[in-house]
Amino acid sequence: MKIFTLLLAVISLAACQNDTKNLNDKIDKLDKKLDALMAQRGGGNNPGAAAQRPARPEPDRSKTYAVPVVGDPFDGPADAKITVVKAYDYACPYCERVRTTMDDLHKKYGDDIRVVYKQLVVHPQTAMTGALAFCAAGKQGKATQMDALLWDKGFKARQFDADQCWTTGACEKVNGFAQELQLDLNKFKEDMKGCQQLVQNDMRDLQKLGVGATPAFFINGRFISGAVPIDNFVTVIDEEMKKANERIQQGTPKSQYYQQWVVDKGLKSLEAPKQ
Repeated sequence: MKIFTLLLAVISLAACQNDTKNLNDKIDKLDKKLDALMAQRGGGNNPGAAAQRPARPEPDRSKTYAVPVVGDPFDGPADAKITVVKAYDYACPYCERVRTTMDDLHKKYGDDIRVVYKQLVVHPQTAMTGALAFCAAGKQGKATQMDALLWDKGFKARQFDADQCWTTGACEKVNGFAQELQLDLNKFKEDMKGCQQLVQNDMRDLQKLGVGATPAFFINGRFISGAVPIDNFVTVIDEEMKKANERIQQGTPKSQYYQQWVVDKGLKSLEAPKQ
């Protein structure tokens, strides 16, 4: 029953988990040993009961979190009323699947929405190169074009560069994409090395808020997890749009809305679970 419950949880999440398989395997083995010991000893007050490991804490969907976005690439107007922060990984099939949802949201809300790209690399051996290439292309004004190539010619064809290739500049696939976009290749290679800190900053920002799987989203600071149907996004966006319209009408400058109501007032980290 425990395995079945966990399986259902993974399926419903529709997200890629952190690539910490070795650590998780060890924890699972210890957990099974504890289950066996508990069963042998009668499970305390509940004979035969298995010890349950608590679920990993994640952001509270009813609260607003202060997700920083300064320096991150985005699609849409900088002063949009709705900011959707997208945490993703270039080797995650659920992240690829949700691309059309983001396109549909742009069509539905027009200039009222912007989507901010934030890297959360959960498959470091295959996705880190893409994250760095996206960042480096952004420094030459071609972030969204590189994003399309990474998905359409990289992910869909399962064409990934070798791990750590950016240390020598020998990333054959993404270097080819850079040439296709007519980027300065030497600058692109150097920027990939320099982008490591920016990617780490993105990951730190997200992990501080309890995000451990991709795709994940914050809509004006409110959390959504997984490749869920568009209606899930629309419900939260419409609620946040109503708040934004009222606050802007009351005097909040539109260009300062995200800073004032999300970054300044939102939670800065994941709250400790109640005992």
